[in-house]
Amino acid sequence: MKFAAACLTLCLLTSVSQAETVFVHAGRLIDPEQGVTRNDQRITIVDGRITEVAAWKAPAANAGRAVDWTGYTVLPGLIDMHTHVSDGYAETNDPAEPLKHSAVETAYKAAETARVMLNAGFTTVRDVGVYRGLTDVALRDAINAGEVVGPRMVVAGAYITVPGGGGAVTGASPDVMIPSDMKLGEVRDATDAREKVRYLFQHGADFIKLIATDAVLAMGSEPGQLELSPEEMKAACDEAKAHGSYCIAHAHGTEGIKAAIRAGVRSVEHASLIDDEGIAMAKANGVWLDMDIYDGDWINDQGVKDGWPAEYLRKNRDTTQAQRDGFAKTVKAGVKLTFGTDAGVYPQGLGARQFAYMVRYGMTPMQAIQSATTEAAALLERPGDVGSISPGHFGDLIAVQGDPLKDVNVLTRVAGVIKGGEVVKAAP
Repeated sequence: MKFAAACLTLCLLTSVSQAETVFVHAGRLIDPEQGVTRNDQRITIVDGRITEVAAWKAPAANAGRAVDWTGYTVLPGLIDMHTHVSDGYAETNDPAEPLKHSAVETAYKAAETARVMLNAGFTTVRDVGVYRGLTDVALRDAINAGEVVGPRMVVAGAYITVPGGGGAVTGASPDVMIPSDMKLGEVRDATDAREKVRYLFQHGADFIKLIATDAVLAMGSEPGQLELSPEEMKAACDEAKAHGSYCIAHAHGTEGIKAAIRAGVRSVEHASLIDDEGIAMAKANGVWLDMDIYDGDWINDQGVKDGWPAEYLRKNRDTTQAQRDGFAKTVKAGVKLTFGTDAGVYPQGLGARQFAYMVRYGMTPMQAIQSATTEAAALLERPGDVGSISPGHFGDLIAVQGDPLKDVNVLTRVAGVIKGGEVVKAAP
C-alpha cells in the first residue's frame, strides 16, 4: 500500500472509538453526495461508521443510543482544507510571535485550538504547515490516540520554503538564532528539496506543502514573487509521488501558480492573483484551487484595530479583491474548488463565515457545502471515509438550526457535533 494511503487510513481508523450503536433522528438531512435533501431520516452508526440511512423508524428497545435531532438540519461533518490548528499562536500582529513560545506551550495551545475547531463543526482538517516542525504530527497522533479532543487531521509536518521565505519565521532581530525545528523544511536547491521531503515523510507527514511564492503575512516579501524555483518544486512533487503522496502549493502570484501546476501539485492554496491562463491550466490538469476568500476582511478590520504591520495590511489590500474576482471566474469555469479558510490567520472556529462569501462570489449554497464535504474528501483521496452521509463513511455529523440551502450563514452556528459515532457536542 502506498505510504500516504496507508498513513492516512491508519490516522482515520485509529481516531474512531469503538462506540455503541447510535441512531440519529434527522429532521432534515442534506446529502451533498447526491445533491439532495431528505426529511425525517434515521442514520445508523455502528462502531464509528454509518451502516444505514433510511426513513425514520424507531429502533428496538435497548438497540443503542438515540440522538434526537428532529429539530435540526443534519449534514456531514465539515472539512477545512487549509488550517493552522497546530501553530497555536497564529493570529498576531508580531511576525516573530512563534519565537516567544516554547514547543510545549505551543502544543498546549494547539490542543485547545483543536477542541474549538471540532466544536465549530469541522470534524476533519488539513493542517497545511507549522513553524515548529512536526508539532502537527504530534497533535494528529494525540487526537487519534484519544488523548486530545479534536478533528481528524491530515498534516504537512513543516513548510518547504527558501531560507527567510514565506514559510520561515521573520521579523526577529538579525542576531536572534532561529531554532532548528523552525527550519526543517528550508531548501536551497532541488537536491535539498528531495531530501527534506523524504525526511518529512519519514517522520510522519501525510503530504507536502510548498511555499511557491512569497506571502502576505511575512515581512520582506511580495505575494507575486516566485520563491521556490520550478526545479525545486518539481523535485519535491516527484519525491512526494514516490512516497504515494502529493504536494500542495501556497501560491499567490500568477507565475507561481502556473509553475506549481506544471510541477505537479494536487492543489493550489490562495491563488490570489490567478489569471485566465492559470484557471485554464488548473481545469485542464484537474488541480483543485483552495481560495480563502473570507479572511481578507478579518485581516483588514482586525489588523487596523490591533496595529498589524503596515506591510501586512498593504499586501492584504492588494490581494483581497483580486482573489475574490478570481474565485468568481473559477466557479464559472468549472474548476474544482475546495473549502479552505487559512484558520489561524483569524481566531479558530470562525471558518464557516466563509460560506457566505463563496455564495456571494458565484457558488450555490449546495456547491459551497460540497466544497467542504464531498469535494474536500476527493482532494484528500478519502471519499469513502469522510464528507458524506452514506453507508461505509465515518459517522461524522453536524446539526444546525434552519436551512443552510436558504441561508448558508446558519453553518456558523453549529448546535451539535458527532465524530465517529461519538457525541462531542450535544444539540440543546
